[in-house]
Amino acid sequence: MWDIVALSLRISLSATLIAAFFAIPIGTALAMGRFTGRKVIIMFSSSLMALPPVVVGLAIYLLLSRSGPLGEYGLLFTPTAMIIAQSVLIFPIILALTTEAVSPLEKNYRRLLNSVDASIWFRLKILIVDARFSIFTAVLAGFGRAIAEVGAVIIVGGNIAGSTRVMTTTIALETSKGNLELALALGIILVMLAVGVNSVMHIFKSLGQKYHGVLR
Repeated sequence: MWDIVALSLRISLSATLIAAFFAIPIGTALAMGRFTGRKVIIMFSSSLMALPPVVVGLAIYLLLSRSGPLGEYGLLFTPTAMIIAQSVLIFPIILALTTEAVSPLEKNYRRLLNSVDASIWFRLKILIVDARFSIFTAVLAGFGRAIAEVGAVIIVGGNIAGSTRVMTTTIALETSKGNLELALALGIILVMLAVGVNSVMHIFKSLGQKYHGVLR
């Protein structure tokens, strides 16, 4: 059971870090940007938060299958494929929440940053640092979505024992087999993780509000 839990955490944490690495700077840049079509891009990225996991899983499956463009790398039915699927799935979540968190700060800081002729990279750094509590909340939201995912990971991972079997897929499998003890144990762990993540999100949201209140 603990091997399954460890694999689940490794895959979901890896996917969250990868998605955050790209989503945070892009989301901050969208909040900073002033160009035609910006609102459309923000609206589109927000709508991608509702992407059906099975559709994401199917798309990644087609990319990684033997007849797909990345089939030669043999990634299908491996933890790497599951990390890719989860990264794609949670990227829009972190992106949209980061843009939402940074936008009010950017409006408050715009005049000051313009007065010192701050570079784009300096603006990006300042906004990310000052919005760090809200951004970390966005990252936690992505991790919570990833750890609870079943549709996409079962398609690209195959639910192979000892290789790609994670908590959510094991719960589905063991329940269908009538092995409720393992399913319940993993379910309790998932609930504890969900409660823990939401508690930490609440703490960081409160810290962010206090921090920005002090700045004002």
